[in-house]
Amino acid sequence: MSWLEKQIEDPVRFGRIKRGFYLFLVLVVALEVGQQLAFPSDHPHFAFETWPGWGSVYGFLSCVVIIVVSKFIGVAWLMKREDFYGD
Repeated sequence: MSWLEKQIEDPVRFGRIKRGFYLFLVLVVALEVGQQLAFPSDHPHFAFETWPGWGSVYGFLSCVVIIVVSKFIGVAWLMKREDFYGD
């Protein structure tokens, strides 16, 4: 059993890893918001580009859309029936 498998299978360790990951995400968003408040953009193309945290929200939503569309393509187009290739 590898080190990573041990970490994931233990619920206490997995909870710590999960909390650390969420804390990291919150820290990234906080740093982005702080950077935008400290150094505002001089020439935004659109008004929403001045919103604090816009880049993080946009990136997260983009990833969610990519995952949902990929799942849809996989189910609707790529997957075949179990007996597709015959017996």
